[in-house]
Amino acid sequence: MGLFLMLFSFTLLPPVVIDIFYQEDAARAFFYSYLILLCAGFILFLPVRNQKNDLRLRDGFVVVVLFWLVLGIAGALPLYLYENLDVSIVDALFESISGLTTTGATVLIGLDDLPHGILFYRQELQWLGGMGIIVLAVAILPMLGIGGMQLYKAEAPGPVKDNKLTPRIAETAKALWYIYLGLTVACAFSYWVAGMNLFDAVSHSFSTVAIGGFSTHDASIGYFNNKAVEAVAVFFMFLGAINFALHFSVVRSKNLMPYLRDAEFLLYASLLIIISFLSVYALYSQSVEHDFAHAFREGVFQAVSIATTTGYVTSDYSNWPVFIPVLLLFASFVGGCAGSTGGGIKVIRLLLLIKQGQREILRLIHPNAQVTVKVGKQPVKNSIIDAVWGFFAAYVALFALMMLVLMFNGLDQVTAFSAVAATINNLGPGLGEVTYNYATLSEFNKLLLCFSMLLGRLEIFTLLVLLMPAFWRK
Repeated sequence: MGLFLMLFSFTLLPPVVIDIFYQEDAARAFFYSYLILLCAGFILFLPVRNQKNDLRLRDGFVVVVLFWLVLGIAGALPLYLYENLDVSIVDALFESISGLTTTGATVLIGLDDLPHGILFYRQELQWLGGMGIIVLAVAILPMLGIGGMQLYKAEAPGPVKDNKLTPRIAETAKALWYIYLGLTVACAFSYWVAGMNLFDAVSHSFSTVAIGGFSTHDASIGYFNNKAVEAVAVFFMFLGAINFALHFSVVRSKNLMPYLRDAEFLLYASLLIIISFLSVYALYSQSVEHDFAHAFREGVFQAVSIATTTGYVTSDYSNWPVFIPVLLLFASFVGGCAGSTGGGIKVIRLLLLIKQGQREILRLIHPNAQVTVKVGKQPVKNSIIDAVWGFFAAYVALFALMMLVLMFNGLDQVTAFSAVAATINNLGPGLGEVTYNYATLSEFNKLLLCFSMLLGRLEIFTLLVLLMPAFWRK
């Protein structure tokens, strides 16, 4: 954790430079935060700097959870220290965890008037959290004599976590990081060519590839009112929610066929096409948009943004015919592919649930048949099927529990349901009271939703396993 804090402290220096460049007043808060976190990290690291023990799997889970908690708290420091922002500790924590978990839910109002350093920092948090600083750390820790495989297993999203792209985990982490960085650079350049200024282009590329949804403007992508900008956003949101292992296979083979051979990708693309079609059809047929071209533009953008759990908006979709916002919110439950920066249950789990359902129906018809669940041509172990059902059961139970707690604490049904859905799926914008931001919620509700964001980012079990007494027994 000392190493993580020291590494994280250096991410506070770019906002200092940006703030000085724009001659604004937030630089001091970032510089003081940098010194505090650097010293705190060094104090943690110093007593154990000569320890070379390999991490066990249990250690990996502890470090991953501590990583998100400690860096979530550390990330709140500059937001709290900047006096003109005038936010409580809980609000600063909510904004920081929302950024690091790439949720994109915000409690800040008046983004257009905030210093550039604060705006850049929020985007930077999403970029760092999007792929997970863990992946970067997995590439660095082996050089320090600390194994990283346990961290990768504990943090990697999706049900099939043992697949390695290259023989060594450090090389895997580097490969993923290079692809992530390459997509970010390409996205920033595309935004710039499409008409954004350089600051907005870089800032939005961070949250687009990370499937985060933070923006430098209150009106989000709608601020630009630019077809080319929206097209760039749709393209890179689509790419960001695809399994990065699949991107790696395409880059390595210099062939697009790995996409077309992947069952999860095909289902993911099909779902986006269906949801986009339904959104456009509903907008046009119910005369919300009289121009088909504009209905297509609005429907496709919101469908891709919400279904991939990015959370960008170009218009107030909550005022559209109720079918559309509910459809989009349900689409966010599926989210992106495993191994992507997207949130949600993940497409591969939906695919396995569908195939398992088909197998049970076949068993009713042919009780003695041996039916194997396959993804593509690969059979799936029953242990993985069991894990998916276990995840789904825990997800539904926790969702219902948190929704009931929010309703008990004063929120209406629509707000409570959408707030939990938007945070546990790492989506961001909800419906009802949380359509635009979460500023009006009580501090208890914000803390509960912080827990929900962490559950979603750590895919539930990584966090829940620490609450089991058996985990702590020798």
